[in-house]
Amino acid sequence: MKEVTQEEYLEFIKENDIIVIEDVQIKLRKTWNIKSFSPPEEYELEKSTVWSFPERGSWATHVGDYRGNWSPYIPRNLILKYSQKGDWILDQMMGSGTTLVEAKLLGRNAIGVDINLSAVMLARDRLNFSYNPLLEEYKEPIIKTYFGDARNLDKIENDSIDLIATHPPYANIISYSKKNRLENDLSQLPLEEYLLEMRKVAEEAFRVLKPGKICAILIGDTRKHKHYIPLAFRVMEVFLDVGFILKEDIIKVQWNMKTTREKWSFRNYDFYLISHEHIFVFRKPEDTKEYKKYKFSIKW
Repeated sequence: MKEVTQEEYLEFIKENDIIVIEDVQIKLRKTWNIKSFSPPEEYELEKSTVWSFPERGSWATHVGDYRGNWSPYIPRNLILKYSQKGDWILDQMMGSGTTLVEAKLLGRNAIGVDINLSAVMLARDRLNFSYNPLLEEYKEPIIKTYFGDARNLDKIENDSIDLIATHPPYANIISYSKKNRLENDLSQLPLEEYLLEMRKVAEEAFRVLKPGKICAILIGDTRKHKHYIPLAFRVMEVFLDVGFILKEDIIKVQWNMKTTREKWSFRNYDFYLISHEHIFVFRKPEDTKEYKKYKFSIKW
């Protein structure tokens, strides 16, 4: 891991106006004219195990420029449910920094890591705003960004993180680096190799998380030869295998799947379009005694 500071970002934007993620050119805003720092007033936090966000969410600096980034409603719900102000949040596959922006708005310290330096700069761009809610209890959080690999979080100490909220790539489904292939890009790997590497991600997540705290991941499934591949459950097994306890399986309804709709909507296939993903909420046990108590929610 190599830290990328605000000062390095400010130097970067002197010579760069655009970065590329997947095959999408994204303009760096550098300055923001923010109209709202929170979701619409009528929005209520999720209460069930089915989450659906027809509108991705565009408050603060949130912009969905490319496929594979998650709605800010997801980290907002996770952060408010499973952490307190002043806690440390980790997103070790932060992409454009959606989780970190929500951490900043909600008064949590945060660490973001990504293997794509362009994504790290984009995340810093999204974090480049002032936020002063004039609330006595609000304290400006510490937000750190790193260029690094989720399989080796060497700058993060054991048992130091209060909440992990992250959105891993899906094995060889949505390429994260496409033509400009990145070394260590998990989205380029075939399924079996991908699962082996995701185990290393899970092991590092387990190591850095405090006992009793939550690790939440968003992951979806795929189809090949017209048959379903339960990628999400394979990844869930990996996380259980390293010692996590399954606390929740939340179904997230997918919206705005423009590419998928265009690809499949003109013919009547003998299968259903996949329109959901899973948010698995894992808990690191306080001690090994808990495995007996939660024996039906652990590795089987």
